[in-house]
Formats: sequence, structure tokens, C-alpha cells
Amino acid sequence: MVVGGGGGIMKLKPWQQAAVALGSAVGALLDPRRADLIAALGETTGKPAFQRVLQRMKSSPQGRAVLLERPRVISANVGHAWDLPENTFGATYARFMGSRNFSPDDRPPVRFMDTDELAYVAMRAREVHDFWHTLFDLPTNLIGESALKVIEFQQMYLPMCMLSVVGGTARFSEKQRKLFYQHYFPWAVRAGAQCTDLMCVYYEQHFHEDLEDVRRKLGIVPVPAVP
Repeated sequence: MVVGGGGGIMKLKPWQQAAVALGSAVGALLDPRRADLIAALGETTGKPAFQRVLQRMKSSPQGRAVLLERPRVISANVGHAWDLPENTFGATYARFMGSRNFSPDDRPPVRFMDTDELAYVAMRAREVHDFWHTLFDLPTNLIGESALKVIEFQQMYLPMCMLSVVGGTARFSEKQRKLFYQHYFPWAVRAGAQCTDLMCVYYEQHFHEDLEDVRRKLGIVPVPAVP
């Protein structure tokens, strides 16, 4: 069974995983817009990390509920966020998506996981990405994405996240690099360390709550304004 639509989950031999990981890494560096290659890299290099996330989710009440109900972040399930009061987490997420013409249905499917359960965890990590953008108030430019990858690495220890930071900063201008390492990087390290285990949160159940209340509950400090 595939998670996210498309073909089916493929169980790869170790040499096949290495080949897919290498090919995906090279392709993603050549064209960072290839979300399918970035996803394949994350899956083929991140299985131990996803297994640890799965165990943490099983130890958390909200995490267990997510694993049991397997909510999907797709338009059919989150479209009601547009109708929520302006101050809520759900409405803020809807504005974030709408202002950028993003669709939650655009995530590539999971293809290279050994079990349905691990495939769901990988898909969940992929689908909550924009929730994290909303909660941390990070832009979707190269600097914002790189900062969020720092937080994702601290939360999940996925090698792909650190590779993305290295690849992203390599494409910075000198001015961007200075801004990232002086402002965004130190904040991201602190923010990722002090917040709760974000993979164990049932975000959809908090849509109706005030955004600042959700941030306080989760220990999230939004990115400060650039001086």
C-alpha cells in the first residue's frame, strides 16, 4: 500500500537504497525544486530516525491517537480551517497556505518504507511541515526553509534535514549567509530544543484554539523579527 497516492511501497535491498539515496541527493542538489527527489532522499536515509519517531509517538497519548486514526493533511480534511475565527491556529494556517497558493494535496507519496506504519510516520512528517511553518512564523524562502530544517533535524534527526541545510546555505549569497548564521540559525537551535515533541501533536484537534495559546502549550517561540 502506498501512503499519499500514486504507486506502491517498494522494499529495497541495501544496495538499492544506497543507489536511490545517491541518485536522489545528486538530483536534489542540481534541482532543489524536485520535491520527489528530496522525499526519496529522506526516506532512504531516514528509516532509523522514523523508527525512533514511531516509538516516541507510541509512548504519547496524542501520538497514539494520531497513529490510530491516521489523519491526513489534505484539502478534504483541513478545508474547514478557512471558516474558523481569525485568531485561531487553523485560520492562520489557512491564510499561510492561501497567501502562497499552496495546496496540502501536493505532497509526493511515500514509496520506500518497510511497513505501512513507518510509511504513515514518514507521510505525517511531510504533511505537518506547513503546520510548523505557521507555528514558528517562518517564511518559505530559502532562509526560512533552511531554518525550519534545523528544527526538523532536532526533532527527528533525519540526515536529509541536515543535508538540506548544507545544500541550502551553499546557495546563499554572502549577505544571506551572514543573516542566517547570525539570526536564524541560533534561534532555530534554541527553538527546536525547547519545544515539545512536535511529531506527537494531533494538530488538527487544535485548529479551533487561539494561535498564541497553541504556541504556549507546545513551547514554541516564533522567529523574532530581523533587527
